[in-house]
Amino acid sequence: MTNTILRTTSFAALALAPFITGCATKKYVKATVTPIEQKVGDLDGTTKAQAKSIEELERGVSRADERAQGAQGKADAAAEQATLARKEAADGKNLAEQGLVRADQLGKDMTLMGKSINTRIEGMQNYKLVSTDQVLFRSGQSELGKEAMEMLDSTVAKVTTQKNFVVEIQGFTDNTGPKNLNLELSRRRADSVVRYLTAKHSLPLHRIFVAGYGMDNETADNKTRDGRKLNRRVEMKLYVAGDQAPAQVSSTGTPSN
Repeated sequence: MTNTILRTTSFAALALAPFITGCATKKYVKATVTPIEQKVGDLDGTTKAQAKSIEELERGVSRADERAQGAQGKADAAAEQATLARKEAADGKNLAEQGLVRADQLGKDMTLMGKSINTRIEGMQNYKLVSTDQVLFRSGQSELGKEAMEMLDSTVAKVTTQKNFVVEIQGFTDNTGPKNLNLELSRRRADSVVRYLTAKHSLPLHRIFVAGYGMDNETADNKTRDGRKLNRRVEMKLYVAGDQAPAQVSSTGTPSN
């Protein structure tokens, strides 16, 4: 009986051994692993918080870097503008200095020119009119005709015998047509005479004074046909130095072409 009870007790103990061991293991695991898991969880939370802080720090650093780059860019742009401004200032100074030099030279040239003109005017006061010749033109025309050229040839023969001379060429029109067109026509007529004298006879251009007066200074009545014909003219006046001037002034003319 006793042996039977012992065997039964032993069997029961063997049968309950796994359950007893399992309970002990679970308690151990719960007592050991749970705090570790909690620490791991806390560590994970800390890591995430640190990662977020690092991320925010990196964004802050990036923004600061961008601001620094922007400031550097502005500084570079300001430096470039300052360099350009200095260059423009230097260029402006050079231009101003060149302008002063040119202005000074122009002043000297004008002074010399003024002296030359005054000398020429003073010299002209000693010149006397020795002849007045004229050529006539068809209405609205400025080309020289054959008779006009022959008259100019004879006038040049008188000019070339003089040592010191000047020639005045003055163009005129009748009162037919607009005033501004007549003024231009009178200039073309005077230019035709000048071209003939300089090209055909090589008269020095610096001895010739030319002007066009349009319908002003009429020499005859524009109300008549003959009067208008006489007003369509170019007058050529020859001046020579006073000691060479003859006692009388000659005058010739040509019929209309």
